[in-house]
This record gives sequence, C-alpha cells and structure tokens, in this order.
Amino acid sequence: MEIMEKRYRKAARERFEIRTAHYHQITGGHYTSITVRDQKSRWGSCSTSGTLSFNYRLIFAPPIVLDYVVVHELCHLTHMNHSKDFWNMVRSVMPDYQIHRQWLRNHGHELTLEAHLTKLGIPVALDP
Repeated sequence: MEIMEKRYRKAARERFEIRTAHYHQITGGHYTSITVRDQKSRWGSCSTSGTLSFNYRLIFAPPIVLDYVVVHELCHLTHMNHSKDFWNMVRSVMPDYQIHRQWLRNHGHELTLEAHLTKLGIPVALDP
C-alpha cells in the first residue's frame, strides 16, 4: 500500500505543478514552492512566504475540483484572507467555484487511496 501511495503522491505533485502554472498566469502573485502532503483537515494552504501546500488526496477528486483548490490557494497570494475581495477573485477565475467547493464538502471524506482502489476493483487487503 505504501508503494501505491508514493506513486499517487508523485502523480499529484505533477498535476499540482501543471495546474498551478496554468492558473498562475491568470491570478498572478508570487509563490516560492509547492508541497504535497496528506493533511487530515485541509485541502490546501498558502503561507505568507509563498509556499503552496496541497493535499495529495485531491488526485482522487474530479480534475475541476483539484483546479478549484489550486485557484483558491493562488488567490491567497493576493488576498491572505477570505474577504469579499478574495472570493471575488476566485469567482473571476472560476465563476462556478461554489459547485466545486460544495462537492469537496460533500465528498471529501471519500478521497482516500483505499476508496479509489476499491472503486477500480482492486482489493485493498489480501485475504489470509
């Protein structure tokens, strides 16, 4: 299972780097690095030093949901809060962001390696 998680983390990093580069052209701002973690309570974060952190489990979400989190964190480079200006910026890049935000709230708990493998029909544990 550890090897599988490592592969998905690598795939997630590649996807985050590509999608961040794409949306960064639209949002502007300056980021210093991207980290990929398995956070328990966050899908992403943006530090004041410009580090963008993303939860690798987003690789199991629909691509537009991953994009929403990327846009959300990139907008924090301009607005380090959740003010009206912040949400207006998110909306200017992704007008239907609320749909993807709600999807994450409703289905985020399903974004696990185990659930993904089960959905693919791959046994999670070998029977003794």
